Amino acid sequence: MALSEEGKRPFILITNDDGADAAGIVCLAEYMSRTADVVVFAPDGPRSGMSAAITCDKPITYRKLSEKEHLIVYSCSGTPADCVKLAIDEIVSVKPDLLLSGINHGGNQALSVHYSGTIGATFEGCVFGVPSIGVSLYEYEDGADFSEACRIAGIVAKFVLNEGLPQGTFFNLNIPNIKKVKGIRFGRQTGGKWVHEFDQETDAKGNVEYWLTGDYQVSGEDLPDNDLTLLDGGYAAIVPCKVDVTDYHYLKTLQAQLKQETENLKPETSNPKPQT
Repeated sequence: MALSEEGKRPFILITNDDGADAAGIVCLAEYMSRTADVVVFAPDGPRSGMSAAITCDKPITYRKLSEKEHLIVYSCSGTPADCVKLAIDEIVSVKPDLLLSGINHGGNQALSVHYSGTIGATFEGCVFGVPSIGVSLYEYEDGADFSEACRIAGIVAKFVLNEGLPQGTFFNLNIPNIKKVKGIRFGRQTGGKWVHEFDQETDAKGNVEYWLTGDYQVSGEDLPDNDLTLLDGGYAAIVPCKVDVTDYHYLKTLQAQLKQETENLKPETSNPKPQT
């Protein structure tokens, strides 16, 4: 696909962790190709829970699935992060104006941001200096309708294309599964953890096996701008996230403590009397 003339249509790279043929990415790619040149470069099957994992023990392959005006679709044998690396390093001829990862079938709110392959791909786009947005529909049942999520993703994509993002920052966008979202709000990651995380079953041979499941248990203050609170209120929630995970506030505290301890360890100085 020859990209449009500069200034005419933006170039958007789209990936996910549900697979190149998943309903969410198909809907998003079609929607964005109305106004942009789109390349989909996504895994050849589900890769949920991969975070930012990369493949280093075997080669990665890819193949073209389809091509039409303003939209090419590829599938890749690697992880979501692999897809971003390979696409930008080797496949596309110019640096994307924007990376979209999604639309994930299921939320990536709260602590899920650390496990998600959707967000792992967004993280990788940010590493390449590409403004990046992870997009997730807060719905887990089959047959989800992604049309409203596409509309919201389009609004946020336009904002980022126009305004840009700070270096090292990406958006984690979660959208409630309702016909008409009340609005878009910026918020913070909800605190908490997963509990009751495994279901125990027995296979046909009598072996015990465990299936990942669980409930999210919120902890800390129930702040009105938490992403879960916003989603439950009918709003799309955007949490700005950073690649640099340094705790700068605590770092200053540690540096001050170290300075004080260093001062305390200095030997005492004295002025001995000269010998006569």
